[in-house]
Order: sequence, then structure tokens, then C-alpha cells
Amino acid sequence: MRVIYSSLCAAATSLVIGTAAIAEGNLASNATRLEDMVIDSAALTLSVNEFELETGKYYRWRIVHDGGEEFQFRAPDLFRNSWINQVVINDLEVKPLGLHSVEFDDEGVIDIWFVPIRPGNYDFYVPGYENRGIAGTFVVR
Repeated sequence: MRVIYSSLCAAATSLVIGTAAIAEGNLASNATRLEDMVIDSAALTLSVNEFELETGKYYRWRIVHDGGEEFQFRAPDLFRNSWINQVVINDLEVKPLGLHSVEFDDEGVIDIWFVPIRPGNYDFYVPGYENRGIAGTFVVR
């Protein structure tokens, strides 16, 4: 019994050491900055309607609002399938334990720093305006 226990401990130790050796570098450094997405509330359009991303890569998504109308911007499936590092609003950082949406009550910029974990197509939109032009897709490979 002692021999089996010792063998299991040795195997577990080598697995932990081997895994630690694989995880090199800082995943959350040098984010790839996505093209700024500008919300035009008068025309009800977005400057970018599709983003192509890779799983495991660190991104910075900047959303710019002109302030013409109050909008709640949602991307719940993307956020649920990503690690969210931080949200920056007016140079103030928020370190969330999850995210469902961000809301603009006035003109401003919100940066979301994240790492997509699962591949798939994930919609982003302003509720009620999807069919009018304020919607798009993240394609994560």
C-alpha cells in the first residue's frame, strides 16, 4: 500500500511541476488593441460590426459613445466565455468577477480588457436596437 501511495505522490508531483513549466510569461500583458468601435447614436450605427479573435489572446476593446442617447451595451455570451481582466472608464479601473453589460449615460469611452477562452460566435448589441444597426459579432477561433 505504501508503494502505491508513493508512486501516486510522485506522479502527482511530476504532473504539477510539468504543468508549471508550461505556463510561461504574463498572459495579461501587451494586449492587442482592437479597432475602436464608435457608436453613432444619430445614425444608429457602429463603426465596426465584426471582430475576429483568437482564444487565449489578450485584447483591449474600446467602445466610444457620442453621448446622443443613453445605451446599455451588451455582450453577455462573450463575457461569459472570457476572462475579464479590467474595465477602464475615465482612467478608473474596475476589476470585475464577471461582466454582462456596460452602460453609457453620456458621451464617453469604455475600455474592456479580456481574454476569450472558448471559440464561437458571440453577439454584441444594444437591446431594442439590434435590427436598427447597433449590433455585431465576435468571431472567436
